Amino acid sequence: MPEDTAPKTSKYSFLSLGDSYTIGESVSESDRWSVQLAGLLRKDGLDVGNPDIIAKTGWTTSELQTAIKASGNQKTYNLVSLLIGVNNQYRGQSQDTYRTEFRELLQTATKFAGGKTAHVFVLSIPDWGYSPYAVGQSKARIAQEIDQFNAIAKDECAKATIAFVDITPLTRAASTDDKQFASDGLHYSGKQMKLWAEKALATAKESLQK
Repeated sequence: MPEDTAPKTSKYSFLSLGDSYTIGESVSESDRWSVQLAGLLRKDGLDVGNPDIIAKTGWTTSELQTAIKASGNQKTYNLVSLLIGVNNQYRGQSQDTYRTEFRELLQTATKFAGGKTAHVFVLSIPDWGYSPYAVGQSKARIAQEIDQFNAIAKDECAKATIAFVDITPLTRAASTDDKQFASDGLHYSGKQMKLWAEKALATAKESLQK
């Protein structure tokens, strides 16, 4: 095969773990927040490939962990992201269970990062109570529960010395702009997810440079 047509291998690899917010439900692949983040990192001179993604709409912490095991993925990555928990909250699952399962996912993410917690980062859970889909539901109750789940995630990240990036305020501010939501009225558009990528950029750059 001629050299100029050979598949290009990027210097840095990236794995993105999560649920609908990571797989980008109702938007194109290029709009996914972690794909946009990889693009921003490349613009800043870091040779990062587009992420491998293990994520599916509707997954809870336990379902994500099960899927990771089923994937058989044994690779090691330079950068690993985790965004999970909204379906635990939506289904009314126990916060104690979330803590236990989230802690296990942090350990799994760290294993994918070659045991280096500095190469793992977590995004907070978006607040779907501010979406068009949630009209008629208790915005205050949803916000309170999302805050409680996020507090658990932040606490577990601190214990594990893993970076926690708070994107929840961005998702609440999106309520005034329909263009920040996907066509289903529940998930987010590339416009909103670009804000997440921009918010995570400094953390991701720092991780790759350690």
